[in-house]
Amino acid sequence: MEQVRTPRTRPGRSAEDLLRPFVLAALVVITSVQFATRQVVSPALAATLLAVVVLLLAAAFLPWTRIPVAGQVALALTTSILSAILLPLAQSTIAPGFAFIASVVAGEKLASRRAAAVVAAVGAVTTAVAVWLVEDIDPVDSGWPWWLGLAVAAPVYLGISRQNHRDAVRNAERAYRSEAREVALLERGRIAREIHDVLGHSLSGISLQLDLADALHGKGRDGEANLAVRRARALAVDSIAETRHAIEALREDSLPLSRTLELMALGDSVPLAVTGEQWPVPTEIAHAVIRAAQEALVNAAKHAPGADRSMTLRYTPGTVGLTVANGPAAREPRPGPAAGGGMGLVGMRERIALLGGTLKAGPGADGAGWIVELEIPK
Repeated sequence: MEQVRTPRTRPGRSAEDLLRPFVLAALVVITSVQFATRQVVSPALAATLLAVVVLLLAAAFLPWTRIPVAGQVALALTTSILSAILLPLAQSTIAPGFAFIASVVAGEKLASRRAAAVVAAVGAVTTAVAVWLVEDIDPVDSGWPWWLGLAVAAPVYLGISRQNHRDAVRNAERAYRSEAREVALLERGRIAREIHDVLGHSLSGISLQLDLADALHGKGRDGEANLAVRRARALAVDSIAETRHAIEALREDSLPLSRTLELMALGDSVPLAVTGEQWPVPTEIAHAVIRAAQEALVNAAKHAPGADRSMTLRYTPGTVGLTVANGPAAREPRPGPAAGGGMGLVGMRERIALLGGTLKAGPGADGAGWIVELEIPK
């Protein structure tokens, strides 16, 4: 059976994310050195704005999920506006890069795409106005026209793209986890059904043999009673081995259906006919057919003791079918408590229906005997 594995990676912890604090620290160091060696408009104000902007950008490394939407917008808007004001004050340094970074952060961190676009637009307009005002008050030959400040809004789409990618990763991981849980539950149910059917079949046979031993002891036929007890013990040993085999078989993609029924028929001295071209039958279908065959044979032995029994396994290009037939009882069924514990006719029909198949059971054509017939699509 195909296994579904949940990815171990966690969104938001990529190598790029781990490098971000170091990149920000490097930018701060370089900008600080440039402030001391290059021409800056109002150095004190520029240094103060740089410190505040760096702190606000550092907050972007923390999760914002617990911050109310209004708080997220206010934080992104403040970062964007202060970064925009910093741009014209230190155009000769790399400080203008913080305005573009703030735009990316707004697109990446804000849950609302519209709010991110508004924050980026406000930052762009603020940048353009700040460049225009500073050029009039204290012009610096930097080559930054005021209208170029509007470009600050463009990186917001990079942030939005990154957020979309992370959302897709999270959704994929949730889908993987959900599918893994569903597969695990289905597998548990499947194993439980198989073990129940194996033990139910075996315990039914053991119960019949012990009832027979009890009846024989009551009639003083101790030798035959002991033989029935030994048969019951053999059934118990076989049931343990069969349970182990069923669990191992569930791990495989296919089960040798024909060979399994041949062994079953040989052990019960029941003739088996196989028709059609054989093809690999999936494990779940094969188990359903095998359990139905076991239940039908047990029912035939219980309700029609001594009757002739036969099995026919049919392969067609699109289905696999099985017919278990028994003739009229050679002797009266021995009265006693019902063995119980197997799938039963209702359980067999439900199992086959879950696989899209059908099961019919009823008297033979001449009104004598009993026929169980099932068919399951490929």
